[in-house]
Formats: sequence, structure tokens, C-alpha cells
Amino acid sequence: MTGSDSSASFRLAYVPGTTPAKWVRIWSERLPDVRLALVPTAAVDAAGVLGERTADAGLVRLPLDRADLSAIPLYTETTVAVVPKDHLVTAADEITLGDLDDEIVLHPLDDTLRWETLPGRPAIARPDTTADAIELVAAGVGVLLVPMSLARLHHRRDLTYRPVSDAAQSRVALAWPEAATTDLVEEFIGIVRGRTVNSSRGRAPTPPQAATAKRPDARRQPRAGSRTPKRPRRGRRP
Repeated sequence: MTGSDSSASFRLAYVPGTTPAKWVRIWSERLPDVRLALVPTAAVDAAGVLGERTADAGLVRLPLDRADLSAIPLYTETTVAVVPKDHLVTAADEITLGDLDDEIVLHPLDDTLRWETLPGRPAIARPDTTADAIELVAAGVGVLLVPMSLARLHHRRDLTYRPVSDAAQSRVALAWPEAATTDLVEEFIGIVRGRTVNSSRGRAPTPPQAATAKRPDARRQPRAGSRTPKRPRRGRRP
């Protein structure tokens, strides 16, 4: 591990559909003196943002097209088909790619899924973004296959989605420049992996403050319920 905690802030890139809120909250509790800055990043730009050190680490989608980045896979997302609410496939709780053979399947330029063969029928032109593709689905032009988190991100009342059991899937990972594995990067890796504050790689917990006032000497205090003995009265002189 190289580097130190000399930086005043930690920059975390995140791509659409990822939710860093839980880890940001834990960071703020453990390292209140180090500001965590969030850097929203398009999925296609994430590798470049990390490679150019615009962010210290990032929540990205695999695979990454750079060999100088390290990555820890976090989870795999379910792929869903986004369709109008009155579409035929909504009769089932789960569908397959074969159910979309006769459908126009939109393939936006920022698609996060890697396809060997795109299912369904191709559209005349590829939408620029997933948001543009959602608009086309709402207009009845075709259907869209995306990770479930993106379907929720672009939710519309007139659209719904169904899981696709045999579709390509997207994996989310924590990535960072391999040559810039700083102490703060290690701290965030520990948080994501669920290490406690007392773990060997985490920061040592803050020791409790010493009491400022000394405890009274127990030997000088009267016991509870006891009476202070009185001095014997002196007799009168004759």
C-alpha cells in the first residue's frame, strides 16, 4: 500500500444505477475529518475518469477496458425488459429472450450489457442514451433490455419491466487506479467489504476521554446510612 491520509478529501465516481449512499454514510461516521466527494460519471466514461485520476475510486460496471485499474466485483444485476404496461409479455412474471424474437430491441450507445448477438429485431438507428431509449419504448417503438437498477432509475408510470432469465447481465465493481492505492482507497475498500472499525486494516477506534475530575477518595467518605460520630462533651470545671 502506498500513500497516506494527507489528502483532505476522497473522490468517489459512480455510474448510473449504482447507489453509494450506504457506504458514504459509514465513511462519514468513521472518517468525519475527510470529506467524501461524489463524482457522477457515465458508464462509458468511468474507466477514463479513474485512469486520469479525476476520481480516487469508482463504482463501475464490468468489464473495464484498462489494464492499469484494479477492481473488486460487488454484485451482479438482474436484466429486465422495459415495455409498455399493456405489452403482451407483462402476462408473465419472467420471460426469456425468445419471447422478444418479434420485437424491436433498442440498443442505445451507452448500453451497459455486452451482447454476442443482440436479441430481437434491430432498430433503424441506435438511440444515443438509455434515457432516449426509454422515451422510444413509451412511444411504442420497441423494447429495451437494461439492468434492473436502470429500469428503476428511469421509471415511468406508463412503463413496466419483466426479468429476462437468459439475458446478458451487468456486474458492478469497485475500481481504482492500481498505482494509486492510497490509505484512503484501502479505507473505502474495507467499508465496502464490511470490515469493522476494529479490523486490522481499519482505523483504530478513538480512545475514550480521560475523566477530568479525580474520583473522591473512598476512604474519606462516610458509609451510606452511617452517622458521623460526635466528639465527647467536656465536663465543666469545678
